[in-house]
Amino acid sequence: MTDQQGLKDEIKARYGKAALQSQQKEQRSCCGAGSVLTHGQLDPITGDLYGDGQTAVLPEEAVRASLGCGNPTALAPIAMGETVLDLGSGGGIDVLLSARRVGPNGKVYGLDMTDEMLELARANQAKAGVTNVEFLKGDIEHIPLPDNSIDLIISNCVINLSPDKDRVLAEAFRVLKPGGRFAVSDIVIRGDMPKEIRQSLELWAGCIAGALEETEYKRKLSQAGFEQVSIEATRVYTAQDARDLFNGTGVDIEAVAPLVDGKFVSGFVRASKPVASQAACCATSCCT
Repeated sequence: MTDQQGLKDEIKARYGKAALQSQQKEQRSCCGAGSVLTHGQLDPITGDLYGDGQTAVLPEEAVRASLGCGNPTALAPIAMGETVLDLGSGGGIDVLLSARRVGPNGKVYGLDMTDEMLELARANQAKAGVTNVEFLKGDIEHIPLPDNSIDLIISNCVINLSPDKDRVLAEAFRVLKPGGRFAVSDIVIRGDMPKEIRQSLELWAGCIAGALEETEYKRKLSQAGFEQVSIEATRVYTAQDARDLFNGTGVDIEAVAPLVDGKFVSGFVRASKPVASQAACCATSCCT
């Protein structure tokens, strides 16, 4: 077993457990890490991301299973008739919300590697009565969809969990149509992160340790072929937020919290696949 595979197996197990807890009316803290939240307690990352108008039309289990760091469906333009892919779709909240936006002539795919999350998402789809949705099992490093088939890729605090982000971004670029958009919420680092955090498996599962530094994220997107790359901070986390997040992880909270004050953010990451890619596509006879 490689270190990368071991990490993925650990994350899969933790998110499977989170899916089961959501069905027991429990909500996990910070993208799957830490303890179960008590009633009325808001996680500094996952809390208050969706308005009442959005959650009112969704199954309660889909809302409880949301472990993201943003709300890509509120920030990304989604048009009627489009085909959307949600990387790491979890309990399906962003898939179900997107399905309403694309309408009956559109299609939304949710991709997840965790059996328990897929089972929960399909159950939530049935409860919501949504038919223009398909949940797929697979890794975001190996997207099981054809080249040039997707108008918009969304994701909610999942890409930072991957140990091979270059592969994820290359796959995202491959499946997007020329002119297609990449619009994801993710944890992003500003400046250096303490080594103690980078080495913490618990914090990998909680979306912090695996996060890319802002400049590096932009560079990787450009290297994958994307253009119009930007990152907009939607939440900036304080030392007190860090104390709440790192509680129970084994990190020396009082030593580390001041060092990360203002250095990790929830960011909305935007990019697009060049329209010029259409010419290269047609040269290889892959156009539809």
